[in-house]
Amino acid sequence: MASATENSVPSHSVPSHPVPSNSVPSAAERFVVITGGPGAGKSTLIDRLQEAGFARSQEAGRGVIQDQTAVGGRALPWTDPDLFAELMLCWELRSYRDLAAHAARSVSPGSAASAASAGPDSPSPGPVFFDRGIPDIVGYLRLENRPVPAHIDTAAREFRYHRRVFIAPPWPEIYRRDAERRQSLADAERTYASMVTTYTEYGYELVRLPRVSVAERVRFVTEHLSGPLPVVANR
Repeated sequence: MASATENSVPSHSVPSHPVPSNSVPSAAERFVVITGGPGAGKSTLIDRLQEAGFARSQEAGRGVIQDQTAVGGRALPWTDPDLFAELMLCWELRSYRDLAAHAARSVSPGSAASAASAGPDSPSPGPVFFDRGIPDIVGYLRLENRPVPAHIDTAAREFRYHRRVFIAPPWPEIYRRDAERRQSLADAERTYASMVTTYTEYGYELVRLPRVSVAERVRFVTEHLSGPLPVVANR
């Protein structure tokens, strides 16, 4: 894995003008990211949105940790953060392309057969929810004081999502550690702050999720996705 500093961007540089993804032009309008610190109810919300019939991605970080642990790999955040980031990027790009392809079929004429044969995570013509996005990888590397490789910055600029990104604030009352989530609550708060900064720099508008029940969060997201939303202050 290349780690030369000349292939990296400064850890706190503001990316140049974001450009649309060259994968599927309409994907950015339908791909909605939900991010935030760990243990803030983000994945629980996305699970509930999936139960309500929305398509979704699976979180890259947790998936990579589970896979690497199963095979004795070293691409783990506590062993090799740079390699961990590379595998997360591969995961996110694969999720983006797979869901973009399914999304294109779901709005194509005569796509009923394709929709019927697709898996349970295949998108409907509505929004597709992403459990974190590519900019999360940039935020993670910054949090770890690691250089951000130029190709990861490029991926974050070119593979775009809906301009409004939902972000779950730290929630001490529900925070729990588990086998994949080893961070402290203080780490979770720093992660949240890093995601606020990173997504803002990549040109997204952040919308803070209220600390309410899962059902109320689902209602908040579905009712306000296309309307005016309160944008998170950059703090």
